[in-house]
Amino acid sequence: MSGAKPVLTLKQFMLRSQVLKLYRDILRLTRKIPDDFYRKEMQSWARDDFKRYKSLSDETTIKMHITRGQKSLRELEQSLNLAK
Repeated sequence: MSGAKPVLTLKQFMLRSQVLKLYRDILRLTRKIPDDFYRKEMQSWARDDFKRYKSLSDETTIKMHITRGQKSLRELEQSLNLAK
């Protein structure tokens, strides 16, 4: 079967799920940015960042980036809450 995607291990599947959830959470939160320019900048930054690291395969490195992304998500959320 040519062109078939490789089967993910359970660990890989779980990491992929975490990455996708983080991506969705970040994009969902950026929709709450009131300023159009900054909203588009943050969305572009998120997309570019996820694309840049898409080919990572080392589990430890992926976990490190997930942790960094979750921290950025919390910081953005706090900033938006303070701005209200």
